[in-house]
Amino acid sequence: MTEFNGLRREFLDSVSGKRVLVRSDLNVPLDGTRITDDGRIRASVPTIRALADAGARVVVMAHLGRPKGEPDPAYSLAPVAARLGELLGAPVAFATDTVGASAREAVTALQDGQVALLENVRFNAGETSKDDTERGAFADQLAGLAGADGAFVSDGFGVVHRKQASVYDVAQRLPHAMGGLVAAEVEVLRRLTVDPERPYVVVLGGSKVSDKLGVIDNLLGKADKLLIGGGMVFTFLRADGLEVGNSLLEEDQLDTVRAYQDRAKELGVEIVLPTDIVVADSFGDEASARVVAADAIPADSLGLDIGPESGKAFAAALADARTVFWNGPMGVFEQPAFAEGTRAVAEALTKVDGLSVVGGGDSAAAVRTLGFDEAAFGHISTGGGASLEYLEGKELPGITVLED
Repeated sequence: MTEFNGLRREFLDSVSGKRVLVRSDLNVPLDGTRITDDGRIRASVPTIRALADAGARVVVMAHLGRPKGEPDPAYSLAPVAARLGELLGAPVAFATDTVGASAREAVTALQDGQVALLENVRFNAGETSKDDTERGAFADQLAGLAGADGAFVSDGFGVVHRKQASVYDVAQRLPHAMGGLVAAEVEVLRRLTVDPERPYVVVLGGSKVSDKLGVIDNLLGKADKLLIGGGMVFTFLRADGLEVGNSLLEEDQLDTVRAYQDRAKELGVEIVLPTDIVVADSFGDEASARVVAADAIPADSLGLDIGPESGKAFAAALADARTVFWNGPMGVFEQPAFAEGTRAVAEALTKVDGLSVVGGGDSAAAVRTLGFDEAAFGHISTGGGASLEYLEGKELPGITVLED
């Protein structure tokens, strides 16, 4: 069946002249009103463009940051509307509210092939409410903007793990379809969990072991190797009896980590830990950065990156991989003295002869910050949290609601 950016030809033919609500993920980092990384906006463009080219009147819904259920200028999507228009090569009408007079005016004024962006949906408390009635009431208002013959397209993968009004409840109220971005993300994640090509290597970093427990638990039975870096590695090192100085440590997870290590041995999964660490006297103190052995971290220092020998070892462990999933930086990559471990892993992924997946969030940000060509990776996810929950084996509400 013919598809265009993940949308079936039949669906595109059906929406000409009609209003289509699109839930996109436009949650980009801002410095004031300046967008510092437009990756998520660029990823959202193909589906929006496909709908506009099909003659739909496109109404984009999105959030930015975590406002408290009321308008907050610091989280306005106005800068995003401007950038989206630049990328589409056409003006994007911006509504200064979500379902109020401005939204109704912007939507009513749309002509075939035109695009409008509503203000941050999280400015309305109903978006994230745990109360089904409150959330449903907001979804009714959003769906009302589409009209009786409107439709909904879910294209914000970064939020499909959230049971929120613009993600879940709107889909229950309108004819719906999965956008190209979400479809591509789901297909890649399926390849990571259903009969992946081997060798299959998973690289995990970031701050906390507790953030990755579900992924480790689920992938231990699927991966061939597990490479551990980032702040979470110090809980693994401590579980092995090593001193970690002032490094980030989750004492309450030591028994869990030991259990994972025992299970990995039983399953024949190799867990690779760094053998050297870049330490400093304090966080952000690049001047004192130095490399020490992983079993010789000074009591008054803290680890902020994997060391150069570990970077080489991780690259070697990835060299023959056919499938790789990476989530979480190896160190504090925002600071040059602690970025080389993350750079080594990213560089190794660009050379993978097979599927290489960068699991969104800080990993995706690191790839861009360190200047890598995004095209050198098999897939860069737009949803770190959603990717992790899928790999944990959890149901994603924003996906299941589309599968009727």
